[in-house]
Amino acid sequence: MSVPFLDLLAINARDRAALIAAFTRVVDSGWYVLGKEVEAFEREYAAYCGTKHCVGVGNGLEALVLILRAWLELGAMRLGDEVIVPANTYIATILAITENGLTPVLVEPDATCNLDAALIERHVSPRTRAILPVHLYGQTADMSAINAVARKHGLKVIEDCAQAHGALHAGVRAGALGDAAGHSFFPSKNLGALGDAGAVTTNDDALANALRALRNYGSHRKYENLYKGVNSRLDELQAALLRVKLPRIDADNQRRCDIATQYLREIHHAQITLPVVGANNAPVWHVFVVRSAAREVLQKHLHECGIATLIHYPLPPHQQAAYREWNDRSYPITEAIHQEVLSLPISPVMDEAQVRAVIAACNAWPGA
Repeated sequence: MSVPFLDLLAINARDRAALIAAFTRVVDSGWYVLGKEVEAFEREYAAYCGTKHCVGVGNGLEALVLILRAWLELGAMRLGDEVIVPANTYIATILAITENGLTPVLVEPDATCNLDAALIERHVSPRTRAILPVHLYGQTADMSAINAVARKHGLKVIEDCAQAHGALHAGVRAGALGDAAGHSFFPSKNLGALGDAGAVTTNDDALANALRALRNYGSHRKYENLYKGVNSRLDELQAALLRVKLPRIDADNQRRCDIATQYLREIHHAQITLPVVGANNAPVWHVFVVRSAAREVLQKHLHECGIATLIHYPLPPHQQAAYREWNDRSYPITEAIHQEVLSLPISPVMDEAQVRAVIAACNAWPGA
């Protein structure tokens, strides 16, 4: 049996008629930028996350970039200030910090592969202004502990929610666990558009107001520019398509959880380490990441069994050419993770036969 890693065609085919109707509605409206579809999606997604505000932007990276830029404009940060961030993350999280002339302070992860809250305080300095945890693989970081450190030191907390739409920590949804949160709706996400799209959620009125200007050339009113802004507006069409898909997200996340439960219960192999779920967390399993010291051998075996896999991610940010000034640094926990992780197929359209095929192939691996 062939098991694709993620069948986007099948995922979107379920809503094909509604997506086409939404597309037609936008085309026939005659209004294509910052109109009623964006306003409606912002209301609906804010309500879903449990926040006062949602500000639609062009993509997930720009969501994080603009949060930090807004706080620079509002005087909450200054150039060169430090932002604590996990060493184990996709490079976009780091790019958002350096794009704003701020200084990333990399901290090692805990057993969940997320930022280790117990290590944060030793990295706080007089220049620290924010903590930027990433809810990696669809599981939130330990936000209770992170927020406690932030309150103690007067720091902002920015969530990177690119992989965690609908995830819970202590009963609160990702996107409402800090001062602001950046969301990506890249097509492969749990809530995916049919192109690039993103958003910021927050309860901060001043931040939301600044963001709405910054995404639109720094302007609230045409030809009057408060800030040196950018063009990063959630597209009317993508907003309309996301509105079609939003009501389905909880059911889709539940299917992912059901598959993850089967994997956790039924994959038994001495050379495959299963993911760890943190206390008070309810993940949404954007990806199901196992670890093996013989990852390449395992991946080859699964490929021969018809099981598609991916590596999230082969190189950590501090080893990338883009940050060559960091290449001599050592983050051994992060480096071990990047050398061992392998993502198994998990999606809301996988059937039971495919799930069982993945489990059987893992258990049948002769090992290295």
